[in-house]
Amino acid sequence: MNHEVIDGVPVLWAEAPGPLEAALVFGCGARDESFRTLGVTHLVEHLAMGTLPRLHHEHNASVGLTATEFTCSGRPEQVVEFLDLVCRALNALPLDRIEREAGVLAAEGGRAADPVTGELLSHRYGVQGVGLAAYLGPGPDRIPVEAVRETVARHFHAGNAVLVLTGPPPAGLRLPLPAGERPQRDATQPVLHPGASWYQENVPSPGLALHGDLDDDALFLAVEVLSNRLRETVRHQHGLSYDIGRDTVFVGPGQGERTLVLDAREGQEQRVAELLWAETVQLARDGMSEEELAEELAAAREAFQDPRSTPFELREAAAELLFGGEYRDADTRLDSLTRVTPDQAREALAGALRTALLVVPCGTEPDVRQPNGTPLPKYSCGTDRQLPTAGRTFRPPLLARLFSSNARRIRLVVDGSGLWLHQPDGTVCHVRYDEVVGVEVDGESRVVFGRNSCFIPLVSDLFPDAAPAVAAVDAAVPESLRYQVSALRATD
Repeated sequence: MNHEVIDGVPVLWAEAPGPLEAALVFGCGARDESFRTLGVTHLVEHLAMGTLPRLHHEHNASVGLTATEFTCSGRPEQVVEFLDLVCRALNALPLDRIEREAGVLAAEGGRAADPVTGELLSHRYGVQGVGLAAYLGPGPDRIPVEAVRETVARHFHAGNAVLVLTGPPPAGLRLPLPAGERPQRDATQPVLHPGASWYQENVPSPGLALHGDLDDDALFLAVEVLSNRLRETVRHQHGLSYDIGRDTVFVGPGQGERTLVLDAREGQEQRVAELLWAETVQLARDGMSEEELAEELAAAREAFQDPRSTPFELREAAAELLFGGEYRDADTRLDSLTRVTPDQAREALAGALRTALLVVPCGTEPDVRQPNGTPLPKYSCGTDRQLPTAGRTFRPPLLARLFSSNARRIRLVVDGSGLWLHQPDGTVCHVRYDEVVGVEVDGESRVVFGRNSCFIPLVSDLFPDAAPAVAAVDAAVPESLRYQVSALRATD
């Protein structure tokens, strides 16, 4: 792999078959946003790409959790033109097009991660950083123009970019980006729920998250073996699932999430969740055979030595460069993998199992047990079990309480520090004012979103006399966190 610098931007390149491919990678994504500005990086990408003329070669752009990429392939002169156009567009975004591009984003409806992985990340980290993956935010039409300007100035410059190429830099290549300093990030992201537990959420299928070191070769191989076992058991033996999806999510140096997501035949979500958990526990307890480990090593060797893997390797090196890691080339990684023993892989998975989060669709009640046979704890939304004795209490309308036992159980308490909502199932959601990440305004109603993933509705249908609660929220929460309900929201 070769390393050059053009206009202050590091350029990584290696020869690969096919036409020249380029990816201008910026070290920013959804995790660098806030709930209030969620979608701003995607909006920047759309505004930049919207300035390009019609190009007769392959080109695209994408925004993930950690990186934004502008990509193309074609003749060298086409690559040079594309990169020049993108850089110049980022220097002078057409902010007058924000309203139209917001509509396009609403139609696209994209997310930075699949719904199950996004929910697992949100549960682990709350409504911040990679935990934002589960949310759509206020809506693309509610992103402040100031947030667009700030995002471009903070992230889209030469100091936060790397260009990767599947061949030497073409003649005339320029990257006219402004200079800048790479943004400083916290070394670690706060963890709200370390595990191990299971919980219900509005997801289409079960999923599992394991926290650990993404450079841990033993854990990597253990998860690969687990994925293959699940494919044999859940798909081939029981016919309950088609796809076993795997993902890795970088959170910070030396840490991240490995997720497994299994789709499920309708009505079989509980059984799929139980098999997912049972296979994980069994592998962590009993380990794997030498043959299973050898099979995964063979698969890794085939993937790493495939010449078509060059673009992937270049992106891996770019990510390490952007986020302060150390890139290990394919040969180094293969050599390290061959040193892993079955016992080491089992121990790595057993350690990660202590962090396991299992999410299942609402209404699913799986029988899942820990290696010692005790039930895996079930997590519920409310962390508080009792309402405070002080503060003002609000209840649903009397008529609703007369005819509905659920309505009789609902109570809202508001005091000088925050809000508590006693829900029909007995749990209590609590949002402190200093942990509010957004307040949706719809006339006299409010929905308050907390960093801990709780949200509390102050709506007239539920609390007809909630005006004092609304006034308390408006007085306590900064105006910058309040926004009008999106005009692009789908209605029934």
